Amino acid sequence: MFSSILTGTTSYLSISQVLACTAASIVCGMIIALAYKYTEHPSRNFLISVVILPAVVQMIILMVNGNLGVGVAVAGSFSLVRFRSLPGKASDIVIIFLAMGAGLMTGMGYIWLAVCCALLISLLFVMTARIPVFDEDQSVRSLRITIPEDLDYTTVFDDLMEKYTTSSRLVSSKTVNLGTMYQLTYEIRLKDEKAEKKMIDELRTRNGNLSIACGHQAAAAQEL
Repeated sequence: MFSSILTGTTSYLSISQVLACTAASIVCGMIIALAYKYTEHPSRNFLISVVILPAVVQMIILMVNGNLGVGVAVAGSFSLVRFRSLPGKASDIVIIFLAMGAGLMTGMGYIWLAVCCALLISLLFVMTARIPVFDEDQSVRSLRITIPEDLDYTTVFDDLMEKYTTSSRLVSSKTVNLGTMYQLTYEIRLKDEKAEKKMIDELRTRNGNLSIACGHQAAAAQEL
């Protein structure tokens, strides 16, 4: 069903074949980019890169075209490139691999297979992003408390945590303000969300009215 339009061409590529592969690569890139824009909030530059990436990979595969020597040369040139960037989200990496996979298929001439895979996997990506079972637990709060360095934080808030939360866990503790204070980060589940202000007021009496922040967990744990 899915046959390559490049079958039997080892050293010759017609303009129509190249244009067909390039058009399919751009279509696949557009499908993937639109699906990702629908589910996430990526930057414009990232979306443009996703659209162009399949065509770039396809161009490289067309140039290799079964030639072992050229393939080794391409692999060697890529090994010399060092990519430096900010840590990406897991979804970013999935989208990049999907775009590269589409480019590989179009570069080998399987343009309909590439379009179908781009459509199906993009649809799967959108569906899984919208299924509520994968949503974050909104009942979990992140509580950050700043305390003076002479306050023993190991047990000082235990009674308040037992009073206002169903579960609490000290996630991290670090020194701030040149080591004169500690910042504690708790992961808590409140018994009653309406009692949040009352809990913070009682915490302030323990930490000397220093900074306290309580809110839903940020989606910062998306990096691989």
